[in-house]
Amino acid sequence: MLKKLLLAACVGGFTLTACAADNSAAAAANVSAAAGPTLGSGVDASALQVVQQALDRLAQGVQVDVVNRAPLPGFYQVIASGQLVYVSTDGKYLLNGDLVDLGAKRNLNDVAWATFRKTELAKLPATAHIEYAPANPKYRITVFTDVTCPYCRVLHEHMAELNKAGIAVDYVAWPRSGVEDEAGRPTETYKAMVSAWCAADPKAALNGAFAGREPKSASCANPVRQEFELGVKLGVTGTPAIFTASGRMIGGYLTPPQLLQVLQKD
Repeated sequence: MLKKLLLAACVGGFTLTACAADNSAAAAANVSAAAGPTLGSGVDASALQVVQQALDRLAQGVQVDVVNRAPLPGFYQVIASGQLVYVSTDGKYLLNGDLVDLGAKRNLNDVAWATFRKTELAKLPATAHIEYAPANPKYRITVFTDVTCPYCRVLHEHMAELNKAGIAVDYVAWPRSGVEDEAGRPTETYKAMVSAWCAADPKAALNGAFAGREPKSASCANPVRQEFELGVKLGVTGTPAIFTASGRMIGGYLTPPQLLQVLQKD
């Protein structure tokens, strides 16, 4: 998939404060789309065809989610399979990197990602989250988490402090080892996440899992696979992956004071 081919260019400081994913599992995830790609102003079906054909030269089956006219003349801005890239309007060239507006001193990739991520996260029903929230939260974050991730455990240890600061945390399941192994069997991490989400008391089960106690095996109709696929679609490469209400991805693990400072400026 496109993510695997471009992975080397996308690994940065985030992974220093997060547990990295099993890249083969994330790259191989089959992210299905409930609807077709979103096409921006001035983008039609013929432009989508140019983009799809260009990406297919790198990897077959790349899922295109958004195509916009890029601020860079002669290019489309494309979000596909968890990557943001720029494809020339003739389909001959692909750019993978940040596009910066020097006048505004603003990263235009960040703007596009935030819009897309906010829209996609809003589609998750509240019942899919495991929520830890104060009575009257001032801020809300969505955290893609994995019960086997040490950084996730450290973040969870500060939950009382986060809630005291007025920060509500919506946990979303993201097993770093993927949903299935190479033989098509559910991974152990996936099964643990399902057991936590399906527990009679999901918060108690998650508390125990973060403390190193394996959740009691349980199964039910659950959102874990959907949430893993969503994470891949949004460009998650490790846990915890923290998103603000505006759609910005801000971590990696942050201490409560660091997190509060970021949220106050969001």
